[in-house]
Amino acid sequence: MPSKKIKKARKTTAGQQATTDLHSALAKLNFHDVFRFHGERPRGSDFHPSSTLFEGRFGRMFRTLPAAEFAEEDLKKLAGKMVAPAEARATSENKDDDEENQGISAGYTYLGQFIDHDLTFDPASSLQKQNDPEALEDFRTPRFDLDSVYGRGPNDQPYLYDDDGQHMLLGRRLTGNRDPRARDLQRNRPESGRQRALIGDPRNDENVIVSQLQSIMIRFHNSMIDSMPRGSTFQQIQNAVRWHYQWVVLDDFLPAIVGREMVHAVLPHLKNKTSIHEDKPNLNFFHWEKIPFMPIEFSAAIYRFGHSMVRPIYRLNTTLKDRNKIFLPDKKNSLPQENKSLLGFREFPSNFAIDWRLFFKMGDNPHFGPRRLQKSYKIDTSLVNPLGHLPKPIGDKVPSLAQRNLIRGWRMGLPSGQTVARFMGIDPIADKDLRIGKATEDDTATNPAITEVSGRFAGNAPLWYYILAEAQQAFEDNSTPIRLGPVGGRIVTEVFVGLLLGDQHSFLSQDPTWTPFAAFANNDNEFGIAELIKQAQNA
Repeated sequence: MPSKKIKKARKTTAGQQATTDLHSALAKLNFHDVFRFHGERPRGSDFHPSSTLFEGRFGRMFRTLPAAEFAEEDLKKLAGKMVAPAEARATSENKDDDEENQGISAGYTYLGQFIDHDLTFDPASSLQKQNDPEALEDFRTPRFDLDSVYGRGPNDQPYLYDDDGQHMLLGRRLTGNRDPRARDLQRNRPESGRQRALIGDPRNDENVIVSQLQSIMIRFHNSMIDSMPRGSTFQQIQNAVRWHYQWVVLDDFLPAIVGREMVHAVLPHLKNKTSIHEDKPNLNFFHWEKIPFMPIEFSAAIYRFGHSMVRPIYRLNTTLKDRNKIFLPDKKNSLPQENKSLLGFREFPSNFAIDWRLFFKMGDNPHFGPRRLQKSYKIDTSLVNPLGHLPKPIGDKVPSLAQRNLIRGWRMGLPSGQTVARFMGIDPIADKDLRIGKATEDDTATNPAITEVSGRFAGNAPLWYYILAEAQQAFEDNSTPIRLGPVGGRIVTEVFVGLLLGDQHSFLSQDPTWTPFAAFANNDNEFGIAELIKQAQNA
């Protein structure tokens, strides 16, 4: 019988071996992927559990559905068709842009990106990696808790906070808009190289717009300190900020993307103005046993609808002479070339302060001119040309974002769009109506059907493409607002609502009749992203 000393030695050796194995595994991770554009390291994760019974932080929403089978060359052809031709010149600000979505302002594209970063984070994924499907987990909590802003809190990451342990730190002053308190994120100051932001999630510095949205959220937190009773703890302040943010997600972003009728179908108490206990939520497809997980169908395909909403060019403010391209598809990626674009992970020019009235409805804007409210591009089966030719630091070996999305969904074993629709009791869209191209009056008649790319797509469309094509079915003319359809809209709504209900600390779980602070609301007693920004600008 082994002595106690021998047992202790064996235990110590096993512990040392486990530590060695952990260090070895960590050494194999490509942590450079953490700092890449989300098109390179996608929304969610490359993790796709092989077991239909597996439930971790990632899981399958439709666990019993078979994976769609595709030929890689067909997916590459489809991706090529989904990238719009390069435009010789940008549409004038003094004429209508037929590609604009009249139902969704441009800022919601990047609010959606910010929300994604709050929900998901996997620093080990890339298109080329072969991940262990039973081991890799989402390192971001699948909750609307703003850990992308707060990080691990003032005790564990004090460099994000002021000495009082409550206020969050910001960087240099930005100019160009009418907000005298506009600030950049705080940044590191290496002797050489890029000046990356010091924030809870590095991805929220990947472009100029989401970077300044991160700054707004930090300022909203700081403004909340003055709105709370004296002596409020950091946790109380943080909780108030989270609940207001969750309200924006549920009552502003979600209706803009899926329509308020879809929100009411899942949360009937909002329509009936009753209690959530009286009119219970209708979660027909998103179910979990212990805690909500992040559905791989959502993170890897359906929530990637935002890629079709990206504009090729944006006006940041009215003091800048020119609008800025999202990035320049040239061979040079050094400053000052980047200063003509909206590329992130750097200290951009100080006069790039965003005038949020150009991105969200915050007052009366003229129909034309530099002060017009920019709209997102339509949710359709077309991506702007720059997203098909990502610059080398972003695109590396696969420069087409459409190709990345399609091949990744295939490798993850996602079901086809038609399979998911039938499972949900929704008639699949006919092949002849699954078109590829822009939802405009000039393009609709000549957009090819997906089966013209390959007959193997008959009744078998990739899920990401199908969700975009489904939204496109609503097109009637250039003024038609385009939102997600019955499959995409239902899944996004159920996942959002499910994550809120499954979070024991959300307002929907703790106090479902809670409403935002009356002092923050507009004249119609509404609170959305516009009102959050206005409140943040007080700090």
